[in-house]
Amino acid sequence: MLYHAYQFQDDFMTPLRDFARMMMGGGLPFQNLLPANSVQRRFAAAWEMISRFELSHERPDFLIDTVTVGNREVPVTEEVALDLPFGTLLKFAKDVDAPQPRVLVVAPLSGHFATLLRGTVATLSRDHEVYITDWKNARDVPLEAGQFGVEDYVAYLIRFLEEIGPGAHILAVCQPCVQALAAVAVMSQEKHPATPRSMTLMAGPIDARESPTEVNEFAVSKSLEWFQSSVISKVPSRYPGGGRAVYPGFLQLVAFMAMNLERHNKAHRRLYDHLAKGETAEAEKIKTFYDEYFAVLDLTEEFYIETIDRIFQKAELATGEFTYRGNKVDPGAIRHTALLTVEGGRDDICALGQTAAAHDLCRSLRPHLKRHHLQANVGHYGVFAGRRWEREIYPVVRNMILATE
Repeated sequence: MLYHAYQFQDDFMTPLRDFARMMMGGGLPFQNLLPANSVQRRFAAAWEMISRFELSHERPDFLIDTVTVGNREVPVTEEVALDLPFGTLLKFAKDVDAPQPRVLVVAPLSGHFATLLRGTVATLSRDHEVYITDWKNARDVPLEAGQFGVEDYVAYLIRFLEEIGPGAHILAVCQPCVQALAAVAVMSQEKHPATPRSMTLMAGPIDARESPTEVNEFAVSKSLEWFQSSVISKVPSRYPGGGRAVYPGFLQLVAFMAMNLERHNKAHRRLYDHLAKGETAEAEKIKTFYDEYFAVLDLTEEFYIETIDRIFQKAELATGEFTYRGNKVDPGAIRHTALLTVEGGRDDICALGQTAAAHDLCRSLRPHLKRHHLQANVGHYGVFAGRRWEREIYPVVRNMILATE
């Protein structure tokens, strides 16, 4: 009923949003000719705020058309390298003079689309041939495609690395650091030819018991039965995945926003003020961020519940209990894949020590193949996006990859 209640509310609001857009269409052409404090401009700003009162369930565009390689701008083309039921291996192809290291960026499956890593991909694309895990909205995946759990995520990573070929690198952001480490461990145990040369784990819960955050504490404060009865809902029949049990993306968004509600309120008050004053450029920055932030996807029930159970409540990888297809996963089998972990000093989602725990698990790696980078004064998103990522963290990532080429 939860999903149906959300859908009813969204349908109920649609006529109001359409009316607001109609009013905007009549008012905006002359809006910038009015005084900064005019009543008309404030009405136009109010209508635009109303028109934006909705979530998107479609993946936004990556909008990476060109990238600077050396001293020239190079066109970038998105190519589907492999299309599977729950996710696509997307390649950012470009025509360059010399081959570049191939990097698989592992995007979180936690309520937002892979485009949340747009800045990560754009920066990496300067010096690398970049691929990304482009996860699909579970509500758009038909029931006949089967289930998708934590181990299926690991299987997808292995399949994606096989498609990219031997000698690649893997970079995981946030939640899937666990699955990325598990995938590399499985491939190392099997002596798989496509085992990556380096593995970068950024702000991920390898051991969520370390310095638990509000997110971690909430995950262990409730039983699995509570999560199943309280946040799992079935997709309405109007969608391709009708009848599939999911953790809705709109619930995850609400949880994220609740953690910093005052900050989001202030941002929207600033947006209204910028619109009312005709400050288009300033307003556009805020709108761009929230266009991405309000684009949500649903997670399959099994993936969400298994993540709560195996990663947060039991910390199976950290305790040596993680299994893949019935076999124990041993990160100690990793001997040739260099490891870089990155943490943010002010991360309130994945705290200090949770990602660095990978170093103890990868006990067979020689010291010169392991490195940890602590970036002071950045929160969770600052680890993989923004000025600090681009100027201070990325050079460390690039150097690790180059050192193993």
